[in-house]
This record gives sequence, structure tokens and C-alpha cells, in this order.
Amino acid sequence: MADQKKRKEAAWKSRKQEQHPHGKIKSLKELSSEYEEKPTTN
Repeated sequence: MADQKKRKEAAWKSRKQEQHPHGKIKSLKELSSEYEEKPTTN
């Protein structure tokens, strides 16, 4: 019983660590350069 629980937890942790649903997090420099390129609609 305990072995199965450990296996489930290990699998869950590895899945959580592998997730990159939106790609890598951009640096502030990248974000600011993107922000400057886009014209504002206000």
C-alpha cells in the first residue's frame, strides 16, 4: 500500500515539474521591448 502511494506521489511531482503550458517565463527586458512595440489603443 505505502509503495503505491509513494509511486503516485512521485509521478504527480514529476508531472508538476515538467509543466510549461505557456512556454518559458520572459524576462522584464523582453516584456518591456514587446510592450514598446505594440501600439496602445487608448
